[in-house]
Amino acid sequence: MNKNVGKTDMIVRLVLAALAVILYFVVNKGLGIILIILAIILVVTALTRTCPIWYIFRADTLDKEKKE
Repeated sequence: MNKNVGKTDMIVRLVLAALAVILYFVVNKGLGIILIILAIILVVTALTRTCPIWYIFRADTLDKEKKE
């Protein structure tokens, strides 16, 4: 898969993942597990800079000159 997650999108995903981990300690265990799974998905897509959902919608957030 080609990279399709830009720098701003990556930062937003990492911040949302951090918020989900913080909320894990605040909410009940059922919702907490869902939040941890969501955080893992956000971190993986941010670090690999690929998002399968962007492929489905044929969108990307990379700058044009940085595409590989």
